[in-house]
Amino acid sequence: MLTPRHRPDDTLAGQLEFALKWEGVNLAVLRQLFLRVPASDVAAMVTATPTGAYARRVWFLYEWLTGSTLDVPDPGAVRAVPVADPKHHFVSVRGRPSPRHRVTNNLPGPPAFCPLVLRTSELESLAARRLDEQARRIIGRTHPDVLARAAAFLLLKDSRASFRIEDEQPSRDRAQRWGQAIAHAGSTPLTIDELERLQKLVIGDDRFVEIGLRTGCGFVGEHDRFTQEPLPDHISARPDDLRSLLEGIAAYAEQAVADGVDAVVVAAAVAFGFVYAHPFEDGNGRLHRWLIHHVLVDAQYSPRDVVFPISAVILRRLHEYRQVLESYSKPLLQFIEWRPTEKGNVEVLNDTGDYYRYFDATPHAEFLYRCVEETVERDLPEEVAYLEAYDRFTAGVQEVVDMPARTVDLLHRFLRQNNGRLSKRARAGEFARLTDAEVARFEQLFQRCFPEPEAT
Repeated sequence: MLTPRHRPDDTLAGQLEFALKWEGVNLAVLRQLFLRVPASDVAAMVTATPTGAYARRVWFLYEWLTGSTLDVPDPGAVRAVPVADPKHHFVSVRGRPSPRHRVTNNLPGPPAFCPLVLRTSELESLAARRLDEQARRIIGRTHPDVLARAAAFLLLKDSRASFRIEDEQPSRDRAQRWGQAIAHAGSTPLTIDELERLQKLVIGDDRFVEIGLRTGCGFVGEHDRFTQEPLPDHISARPDDLRSLLEGIAAYAEQAVADGVDAVVVAAAVAFGFVYAHPFEDGNGRLHRWLIHHVLVDAQYSPRDVVFPISAVILRRLHEYRQVLESYSKPLLQFIEWRPTEKGNVEVLNDTGDYYRYFDATPHAEFLYRCVEETVERDLPEEVAYLEAYDRFTAGVQEVVDMPARTVDLLHRFLRQNNGRLSKRARAGEFARLTDAEVARFEQLFQRCFPEPEAT
């Protein structure tokens, strides 16, 4: 709320200056405005105050968003100003000078794809926690053998969770194959060809699925049980826009990481931008979560030798995850004109590309940061602590009875399943040769090593 003295002039210049000063940059609104306002009106605004900081920003944004050139005079020798206020948005740390406009382009991406994220108090607080450094401290004080085993488990855990989010129960082989794809995220440049390769990998049997970019429109939702007409919760980008959107996403990921934009913010914009575009017939959800790993590794935020099990956290926060997805997709429906097709699909009738290029990714960044926080402060340390406790249990068992590793593991599983007590069946079966005194020692040992129930 502002006082009446802040009220802007009821002119194009007055309203634009007010918006840029107090609300920051909204690329989606500005683009639609510039497509409707005569270029001469914008040029007149710039010409009236050619050295003005807000006029130069508007000049740059007009040409950047529309691809058109305004006929305005050179502003002369004035200090360059940033296009977006760093106090409002997460933007490029370095920026790129634009001598023509005397501004520094600190937008995090290209015109083809450039979601913006506001600097909310939650994001500022989470970014200040330096969660990546916390993870490295945990890794640094962990024995390499324990770390390798923890990394393998967390990788498989993330892979399985990513399938379960889609209500799939993959075989162990399929989960391991996708786990290896996650493990190699960030090791190769992000391209459409790479995404299509990954789609084929995640689908497996592609006899009934179109591989590659969609050739028709798409939606997420249900069909009317009587008419079979689509009931969309989300409508995907038009097929004509997919290639430019994916090229924009790849360029945004590369540019934003190189320019020092917060890695979790970049990962959120890239991953959720991809899933909103929904470029493939199937496999979008798992690729969307793979992109999170790709950006975090490429930005050297998450260690290359340990995967943050983001999907496992998302699975625990599934309701919140869906709310975040719908926070943009549901309101977007009212702006998309469509009609049902004879095959139960949708046909998009209006130009919707900008809705996927310039969405507000603030709630998505907040959600992803909460997931990263949980994986660093819960999943990673708990897995390391569990393996260290398991090693202490194994060593303690071997001091009492010399057992093969597989037998020790079986003993541990029986004790874990029965709250630290060896069941009558186990004592009469696999461990019938143990004495009562040995069983009592093992039960006490288990309680010392695992005083708390194992986290799920």
